[in-house]
Amino acid sequence: MLYPGGVAIDYSEELEKLRHKLGEIEAVTDLDALRAKIAKLSEEAAAPDLWDDQEKAQAVTSKLSHAQSELERVQKMEHRLEDTQAMFELAEESEGEERQLLHEEAQADLAALDKDLSELEIRTLMSGEYDERSAVVTIRSGAGGVDAADFAQMLLRMYTRWAERHGYSYKVMDTSYAEEAGIKSATFQVNEPYAYGRLSVEGGTHRLVRISPFDNQGRRQTSFAAVEVIPLIESTDHIDIPDSDLKVDVFRSSGPGGQSVNTTDSAVRMTHLPTGIVVSMQDEKSQIQNRASALRVLQSRLLALRQEEEKAKRDELKGDVKASWGDQMRSYVLQPFQMVKDLRTNYESGNPTSVFDGDLDGFIDAGIRWRKGQKSE
Repeated sequence: MLYPGGVAIDYSEELEKLRHKLGEIEAVTDLDALRAKIAKLSEEAAAPDLWDDQEKAQAVTSKLSHAQSELERVQKMEHRLEDTQAMFELAEESEGEERQLLHEEAQADLAALDKDLSELEIRTLMSGEYDERSAVVTIRSGAGGVDAADFAQMLLRMYTRWAERHGYSYKVMDTSYAEEAGIKSATFQVNEPYAYGRLSVEGGTHRLVRISPFDNQGRRQTSFAAVEVIPLIESTDHIDIPDSDLKVDVFRSSGPGGQSVNTTDSAVRMTHLPTGIVVSMQDEKSQIQNRASALRVLQSRLLALRQEEEKAKRDELKGDVKASWGDQMRSYVLQPFQMVKDLRTNYESGNPTSVFDGDLDGFIDAGIRWRKGQKSE
């Protein structure tokens, strides 16, 4: 048959490639294990005392909904493959204008299937211990003065716009504003299954090259910002922190330029004395709520630290100690040309405006594939 442009393509060969890709996805997903997980979660969700613990109940129902959606997604792909094949066969049996129309419709279905299977394949590559978790992301300005603070704020907007594009729930938990413009740091949480699996490849040092809007001589400026991504702690993780290991300070929440937005000491700064890790929270209205949020993020960071230490020990035993990301993982160049390029995957975009507006899926997907390749080496 002929596709538009006069190129002959054997649709049966194309369908076979997609069947093979779906088969690999099903093998990695382990549908039998997924069905068993759904049965177990369904049993937990049906327990009469489930909602006595609201946090646990929400976790169970969220996991159940996600597992059911994952199974349904794979099963729908199977049905779509069958329907597309039937459409091609029907087109072959037809004649004239109807034959052409059916071929075009089947071709469009085939292209959509290829795209959707690629997206599903990315999901199957997120098989790390904590990839299913929600994510806590912290952005910090680095070298570059006011430009770096402005860049950090640009990255905050980029990631929140990415979440909005996908309809993901997110919450900015703490923001430390710089004096002139931008932010010193910000922490936000993305509440979506596999948010950590996706955003974890964004961790590292980001670099911006542009004509500085803060330089009255119009000189080019290079600035840096660091992105940290950790999985959100869950009640089953058992990260116990003795009170003696904590220093807790309270202060008034503030907005840009130090303007007070709260007349009480509701903001909390929590310091973990053994490691020096500091977490600040000022999003909630009460000190109790901010303290609980700060403790949860601190536990998440300690969990991430424990992972890193365990990985370092394993690498040392293997005699293969590597830096995980390097000094720079992505460059955003606005002058003298326009390009965003990931230095690990070599994935790039010539449209920085779109990237800063949240168009990150290409970078994230390439990062997930790159990470899988690194683990298999």
